[in-house]
Amino acid sequence: MKRIAVFASGGGTDFQSVIDANERENFCEIKYLIASKDGIGAIERARKHGISTAVFSKTDYPDLEKLYAELTYLLNMNRVDYIVLAGWLKIIPESFISAFKDRIINIHPSLIPAFCGAGYYGLKVHKAVIDYGAKISGCTVHFVNEIPDGGAIIAQTAVTVEECDTAESLQQKILEKEHKLLPWCVKKLCQGKIEKTGRKVVIKQ
Repeated sequence: MKRIAVFASGGGTDFQSVIDANERENFCEIKYLIASKDGIGAIERARKHGISTAVFSKTDYPDLEKLYAELTYLLNMNRVDYIVLAGWLKIIPESFISAFKDRIINIHPSLIPAFCGAGYYGLKVHKAVIDYGAKISGCTVHFVNEIPDGGAIIAQTAVTVEECDTAESLQQKILEKEHKLLPWCVKKLCQGKIEKTGRKVVIKQ
């Protein structure tokens, strides 16, 4: 069975969606939650489900390369197969991405390539969608490369942006989709049903 580590920086609702789906279907071993700081909600979720937690905060690791070097060591020592970014707000250096090439996936709250990249996270994404007047938004699961939100797209789910939507209401609609799409993609990845060739990704049934 494949082992995953989930990286989170906040409340961990996407992390919880993977936990819940895995408890139902048992498609992976969630070996670690990697948290970007103490006191976040994701840590409490991990503890409730007996998942090991490690905190890698910038206050403890002012040198980013050292932080990710130690993180790489931890993940390799625990034979982690895949990394799932579920609201991870830290910069990821190219050295770490190279060490886990095509083994890191991320969920982003828009339909990439729209409203993504540096500076687009959290409510900022949904505010930008509404301010632009977009009629459709959604979420995207993609492989991680050296370009922020620039890796090959695995799967996407769309929602309609209503005239009455606020950034907060749009966020909630998209979160509901994220909580289905992310576990589904993690399951397919761990089952070996995702094939990537360049930017093209094929998902086997």
